[in-house]
Amino acid sequence: MEVRTTRFGTVSINEDRVLTLPKGMLGFGSCTRFCLLEPADDACFFWLQSLDDPALAFVVTDPNFFVPEYSVPIRPEQMAELGIPQLADAQVFVIVNKVDNTLTGNLQGPLVINTLTRTGEQFVLAEKKWTTRHVLLRLNATPGQQAMSA
Repeated sequence: MEVRTTRFGTVSINEDRVLTLPKGMLGFGSCTRFCLLEPADDACFFWLQSLDDPALAFVVTDPNFFVPEYSVPIRPEQMAELGIPQLADAQVFVIVNKVDNTLTGNLQGPLVINTLTRTGEQFVLAEKKWTTRHVLLRLNATPGQQAMSA
């Protein structure tokens, strides 16, 4: 399948990379079809590219790479609605943002994907333990960047 993107041009993906979010994402309700673009086999960051809008893409990651204690409380009715028979069949991603030299993750609005049907939903967690800008990783400035900012 050919996917048009504004960042990467036209890319080919397998049909099994298509994810459907029937309710869309917060602020982007009309975009319901996405694909995961994996920059490398061992990548921990991915592009969640909209198939409905070539200009819409988010950097996402599995939050457990950075916050091992993070978990999403999924109620039985939510599992039923997503068709998830057991938690092992769910994959969680969070949207990543770069703020200065820090990568943050929206741990309050995770994406929960049914790995069997490739459908999912963005949850909004009521628990205030997690934030929309949870620090995942601090980036070191390169020597050239340090000299430029001095």
